[in-house]
Amino acid sequence: MSSIQLESSSIFSQLSIFGHQKVVFCKDEDTGLKAIIAIHDTTLGPAIGGTRMWPYETEAMALKDVLRLSQAMTYKAAITGLNLGGGKGVIIGDSRTDKTEALMRRYGRFIENLNGSFITAEEVGTGPKDMEYIRMETKYVTGVPESIGGSGDPSPVTAKGVFFGIKACVKELYGTDNLAGRSVAVQGTGHVGEHLVGLLRDENAKVYVSDINEERLARVAKKYGAEAVNNNNLFDLDFDIYAPCALGATINTETISRMKCGIIAGSANNQLRDEKADSQLLLEKGILYAPDYLINAGGLINAYSEIAGYSKKRTMQLAENIYEATREVLKKSKSDQIPTVLAANAIAEKRISDIRKIKSSF
Repeated sequence: MSSIQLESSSIFSQLSIFGHQKVVFCKDEDTGLKAIIAIHDTTLGPAIGGTRMWPYETEAMALKDVLRLSQAMTYKAAITGLNLGGGKGVIIGDSRTDKTEALMRRYGRFIENLNGSFITAEEVGTGPKDMEYIRMETKYVTGVPESIGGSGDPSPVTAKGVFFGIKACVKELYGTDNLAGRSVAVQGTGHVGEHLVGLLRDENAKVYVSDINEERLARVAKKYGAEAVNNNNLFDLDFDIYAPCALGATINTETISRMKCGIIAGSANNQLRDEKADSQLLLEKGILYAPDYLINAGGLINAYSEIAGYSKKRTMQLAENIYEATREVLKKSKSDQIPTVLAANAIAEKRISDIRKIKSSF
């Protein structure tokens, strides 16, 4: 085992920006593993975060992604009231061709060597079977198959949280959280996106769906009675709510200028290309933005429940708490006249600061 080599000045400059406690670079020649594990903050508890497998063009891009994602996990745990810190793992490679049992188990050994400071779960490019392989080498993993005592696929819980985040925004904008007759554009029909489409259609919302996978798009549209649209034409439509449920950065200067919706609320991570500039632009345009790391916290809640002793009913109840948490963020944003991202960050940071003070007093 050895470390991935990156330009040191780039590493330390990024660490100073994000404020991480530890970053581990993992490489194993025998399995082809190249991975980065980032531990952002453990004030509230051990760092937890999914492991993403993605064919990053450069190692620097992988580092930037894992730093941003792990920081978001710290805030996600804090704002949802969980006693967990934030971390994340990324494996550099194509999950369709490069992933093997040996690679995932070797990755599990790296996690084991962190002695419980990092707990992982599935993410983009990984699933319950991969978590099972990791579990063969370490106990610090969640989202393993239900057949061996885990919680399995967290996507239904994530979708539930996004659904309640949408309802909270609708309540704020329209005075009622009833979604009947509201129109929602769901971009991305993967596991979370499909579950969300089902929840929206159950409440008689009109749903548009888009996806780069045409076969999956057609199947989901037919199954739920949604209208399939081309990704490129999505922002030419009139709809009330935009729900990005694929990869990030779909909200940027160009797309915001085309948007006619009043609400953005979806499950994708890092939805804003430039968090500071884009969140301010949304505020000025009067578009309610539900911070992604808040309303997509269902996966984290699912993992937390597995650690505490899994109960599906209790997990869904915890996901419903995202409704009130979103309402609190929207209230602070309105009263302080600041973007919702800054409001959410302030609430999360206050909880971390308060707990840090308690711990330092002993």
